[in-house]
Amino acid sequence: MALEINDNNFEELVIKSDKPVLIDFWAEWCGPCRMVGPYVAEIAVEYEGRAVVGKVNVDHNPGITSRYGIRNIPTILYFNNGEVVDKQVGAVPKNALIVKLESLL
Repeated sequence: MALEINDNNFEELVIKSDKPVLIDFWAEWCGPCRMVGPYVAEIAVEYEGRAVVGKVNVDHNPGITSRYGIRNIPTILYFNNGEVVDKQVGAVPKNALIVKLESLL
């Protein structure tokens, strides 16, 4: 299961992570987010122990959302060593998300 990332735990779970991180910025009212959400959940299980996979609800976490300039959702940010290293905007197939995450492992 993907971690629930919020304004309070972001620093600890994402910035200080020693593993690559995939973060799904989403909202409950977003149709394309509901398409990508199951992929993110599956990736969280498949990459457990090798990567951190989490979700940020943009409606409940304006700090992170504005910090990274999230204007369209779903947006997937990939972090390595606390820095954004890749980005995917919009609904894409699961394999597109995996390819980017694999490049960080």
